[in-house]
Amino acid sequence: MARAVPAAATALPALRAARAPDVYACYADLAAHESEGEDYRRVQRLPKRARVAHIAIHGGAIEPPTTQLARYAAGGRHAFYSFEGLKPSGNGVLHLTSTHFDEPRGRKVVAAVDHTVSWHAAADAKAITYVGGRDRKLAKRIATALRAAGFAVAASGPKELSGDHPANIANRNRRGMGVQLEVSKGQRERFFADGNLSRAWIEEPAHRTRAFYRYVAAVDGALPW
Repeated sequence: MARAVPAAATALPALRAARAPDVYACYADLAAHESEGEDYRRVQRLPKRARVAHIAIHGGAIEPPTTQLARYAAGGRHAFYSFEGLKPSGNGVLHLTSTHFDEPRGRKVVAAVDHTVSWHAAADAKAITYVGGRDRKLAKRIATALRAAGFAVAASGPKELSGDHPANIANRNRRGMGVQLEVSKGQRERFFADGNLSRAWIEEPAHRTRAFYRYVAAVDGALPW
């Protein structure tokens, strides 16, 4: 089925770190032009009494491998949500900025918990993570844990990576504060053999390196719940 896509879609890069404007203003706008199950999918899990949600609102092929990181970090204990790009190419058109992300299932998962860890991709070639969000205490705990595990960490960096806006979905939990992790390309490449971040490759757990598991363990270990 042919779908009308705004002209700006062809210019949008795959990684949001390039900061091109969103093609769609909101989820309803996106859903009117894109086909669920073909172009994107929504995945969520909300265990009873979950206090933490790991989310990847730019998952799948939009910002790989944020879905895999969030899903593994959530395990069976924490809540999990991912909005995943499924297109063969051009998944950047599915990007909705964190402050505008209003997809109802994701909002529901986040609103049901006290703490949020929102996983994102930054474009830096060096291996580094920018830790932001309004939950300063938890952000500091996670940053400390990552450094102790041997990973380079920086403050939230540029304003657009800070994650401190109240409207950011990371901060829309019951406490009004969450953590946003911006993981650089250089760091994400170290999570998979050959540094391959293609969709088919990262879906295979056998391709994960020890760094993938050590990183997620550090983040989860910083959560006191």
